[in-house]
Amino acid sequence: MKTSPIQVKELTCITPLLPQLVELLSACINDDASLGFYKPAQADLLAQYWHSIENELALKQRRLFATFDNQTLLGCVQLLPCRKQNGTHRAEVEKLLVPPSAQRQGRARMLMRYVEQHASTQGISLLVLDTQSGDKSELFYHALGYQKAGEIPYFVTDATGQLNATSYYYKVLSKS
Repeated sequence: MKTSPIQVKELTCITPLLPQLVELLSACINDDASLGFYKPAQADLLAQYWHSIENELALKQRRLFATFDNQTLLGCVQLLPCRKQNGTHRAEVEKLLVPPSAQRQGRARMLMRYVEQHASTQGISLLVLDTQSGDKSELFYHALGYQKAGEIPYFVTDATGQLNATSYYYKVLSKS
């Protein structure tokens, strides 16, 4: 049986995918990813979050890229270009999400490569991102060539009130 290659699509309207986006974010949060929400994930808060993202997509202030298996969402990532006059060469990568059941199959790597290529074509030469210090994602970003710029202690809390540090990463994209 021949399988079709995984492709990335840019999403400009997420309303039809809202249940899948909520489910994906929830699965990642409940699998201990630090994504701005406490575990156990609350669907109503996640739906509010995605509605705010849809507004930014409509205003072209944010980009959202996703992969699917048929009609099932199996990963997404966001790109937030800087809107400051002196920062139009940079963008922030946010919410790289792959469901725990589909992790370690190359989807996150493919999404990040796509974001990097897209950013380059848009004149963006610097990507930045953050992740909770000590998280498994630090090894992933390092393997993709991202450099750790530093760490801020006591940056986020978990559901118990425990304070945790956040690490900031960057990658200078090659000029194309």
